[in-house]
Amino acid sequence: MAQQYYIYPAVFTSEPTGGISVAFPDIPECVTCGDTEADALFSAQDALELCMLTREEDGETIPVARSAREIATEPGQVVVLVSANMILARSEFRNKSVRKNCTLPQWLDELAEHEHVNYSQVLQQALMELLGVDSCGQRTPYAKGA
Repeated sequence: MAQQYYIYPAVFTSEPTGGISVAFPDIPECVTCGDTEADALFSAQDALELCMLTREEDGETIPVARSAREIATEPGQVVVLVSANMILARSEFRNKSVRKNCTLPQWLDELAEHEHVNYSQVLQQALMELLGVDSCGQRTPYAKGA
């Protein structure tokens, strides 16, 4: 069963040129930055969620998080515990919009444009009806084979 939350130590480094870089010692591919401490923390949460989603989707091992006390720091660095709410991250990822191109006759495009048709909305509604699902992807009572 997938975890609901992950908490990892991150090293926040104050950069001489300004800003803060963030690295997760236990997750080498997970790095980010921010202009302020708050910005760096929000970016760190986003980066951690994305890295964990990617590892879960790819079936990769999720490393065990070390204790913050085990992380060595240098001057200008501080260790911050960063949490990833995977319930929200999975939901946001599943509901993100993706771009699709489609082809239709010019006369139909012109008529739809004239009537101010929202192509995305029409396509979504048509696909949900065709597939027998609601806006959350759940099968509806009138779905084929339900």
